[in-house]
Amino acid sequence: MVINKKNILSIKLFILCGFSFVLFSCKSEIKDDSDKFKTGVFEIPAGDSYGKTTITRIDSLQIEEYEKIVNISTDSTTIEKKVKHIDTLYITWKNNFFYTLKMKSPKKEIDKDPIFVQITKIKDSSYEFTAKIGFSKFKQDGVVYKVK
Repeated sequence: MVINKKNILSIKLFILCGFSFVLFSCKSEIKDDSDKFKTGVFEIPAGDSYGKTTITRIDSLQIEEYEKIVNISTDSTTIEKKVKHIDTLYITWKNNFFYTLKMKSPKKEIDKDPIFVQITKIKDSSYEFTAKIGFSKFKQDGVVYKVK
């Protein structure tokens, strides 16, 4: 093959077309619709020591309603009792995948620490998360389902 100006121009055009094809075919179509989790009504399924948690998010508030399972022991028997709790927390969104919760009226020392929540996976009407209380080593993973 003889290299002349016409061949060099053809090679440059071929490279440019190839590069353009690769660039435009790699376009990402990731849709970030995580804003839909910032307000509404949500549920966390029951765990070992608590019932289903219903969460209502309005503006900068998160209201959590859940039943805690408490064992009451007497001299001869142990009774399991469900106690209803309602907690109000301030919610601050850093971005669509990270938010902080802080108890409005903390009752215990641990309730004064913020809860840092990282959304790790989003599905149509739910998300998986990892939560950490303050600067402790305590971490919890879970799933939140959007109900309304």
